[in-house]
Amino acid sequence: MSRGKIEYVLFDMDDKVLAEYGKEMTWDIKAGLMGKPERDAALHLLSFFPDLPSHFTIEHYLSSRRTLQDTLWPTVRPLPGTSRLIHHLHKHKIPIAVATSSQRRNFLMKSAHLGEELFGKFEGRVMCADDGWLGEGRGKPEPDIFLHAARVLLGRDVGGENGNGKEGEVSDGQREERAKGLVFEDAIPGVQAGKRAGMKVVWVPDSNLLELGIGNDNDNPLDKPDLQINSVEEFVPEEWGLPPYDAE
Repeated sequence: MSRGKIEYVLFDMDDKVLAEYGKEMTWDIKAGLMGKPERDAALHLLSFFPDLPSHFTIEHYLSSRRTLQDTLWPTVRPLPGTSRLIHHLHKHKIPIAVATSSQRRNFLMKSAHLGEELFGKFEGRVMCADDGWLGEGRGKPEPDIFLHAARVLLGRDVGGENGNGKEGEVSDGQREERAKGLVFEDAIPGVQAGKRAGMKVVWVPDSNLLELGIGNDNDNPLDKPDLQINSVEEFVPEEWGLPPYDAE
C-alpha cells in the first residue's frame, strides 16, 4: 500500500497534584488538555473543579505540577517503536524535528536522561511552545507549530508566514511541500494541527482515549488522521515512500 511520498517527519513529544484535594483528572478531562499550551491546558483543567480552595490558583497549580513532574521526568522512557524509527530516519538522512506544546525547560527535563540514545538524533531541531515564536492563542489545533518547525528547523518552503498571526497566501508548490511532511501525534489537537498544516498525520492514541470513543466517529477531514495505529511498532516506513527497516 502506498500512502504518498514523505520527505520529512515531525514528532510531538494522571495528575497527582489534585489528589490531595480529593480531585481526579479523568481521561475524559485529560483528552481536552492534550496538545494545548501549558497555561491553556491548566485553565481548562481547573474549570472542572470550581470548588477548589481559594489559594489554589493557576500559578499554584502550575508550580506544584512542575515540582511533581521534575521528580518523574528522569524515569520517562520512549514509547515502543519510537527509538527504532528515529534511529532509522536519522540513519537514512530523513530530516526530522520535534514540535511540542511543552515548555522548553520541561522538554529538557524529560529528554536529558535519554541524550544521544534518542533526542541527540534530532541534532538540536526542537521547537517548544515558549520559544518566542508562538503568538497568544496560536497553539494546537492551529497549524503554526508544525509549519514553523518545517520552515525554520528543516528549511522546507511551506509558506504561511506573514507576521500578523494569520496565514498568508500559499502557492501550489508550497502545498505540495506541506504534503511531503509526516506528523506523529498522540493528541486530537495535534492531529488537527497537522492536518490543518496540510501534512500527513499518524495518530498513536492512548488506549484510554479509545475506550472513551474519542476519535472513532470523526468524519471531518481536518480532524481525521491519515493512519491510526496502536503503537509506533506498527508503522511501516515503505508505505510512506520511506526506506524500509533493515532486516533483523
